[in-house]
Amino acid sequence: MAGVIGSTPPSSSVPPSEPTWDVALLYPMQGQWSDLEYLLLTEGSNRLVELTDGHIEVLKMPTSSHQRILLYLLAQLQAFIQPGKLGEVLCAPLRVRLREGKLREPDLVFMLEEHRDRLGEDYWDGADLVIEVVSKDLESRKRDLEQKPLDYAEASIPEYWIVDPQEKRITVLTLDGNAYITRGVFDANDQATSKLLAGFAVSVAKVFAAAKQ
Repeated sequence: MAGVIGSTPPSSSVPPSEPTWDVALLYPMQGQWSDLEYLLLTEGSNRLVELTDGHIEVLKMPTSSHQRILLYLLAQLQAFIQPGKLGEVLCAPLRVRLREGKLREPDLVFMLEEHRDRLGEDYWDGADLVIEVVSKDLESRKRDLEQKPLDYAEASIPEYWIVDPQEKRITVLTLDGNAYITRGVFDANDQATSKLLAGFAVSVAKVFAAAKQ
């Protein structure tokens, strides 16, 4: 039977589609990534990717409510620090090098003006305050609540805010020696306050209300 012009060829003549697995061979194995290889990878990606001792971690994409909370906090911080030129605050994606072999991408990262020499073009060398908005999946919660306090304390970051939409609370941790202590656990009736930025406070209720705007 003659073929019909414009018809689809029989499925047997169409090569099966499959992922380009060979591309993976161009990258280091897990556990063997260097800082430079990580930086080159993230130059060509719009995903949040972090590095821990040779291991690449690809983070989940943030939700709209997550981003609304993030933008609200960014606006509050900018309004506080800009009049006095206290420093600079930026939001993810932004690479922060905690030490050789460990780079994170905090949701919000602040550096005091006197540490401006640590603001690199490709990544920041540590930070003075970091904020994470906790995602609801278990892997992200464990990372933000358990692992990142250890990471940020190891990097001597003076203050870490954990903004938890699921629990509707903000936990502020401050560095005491080599580990964090809890400055406060603030709920919807409170104002979350900073030790590093004396006078800075945000309404917890307004932070989480921002997620619905």
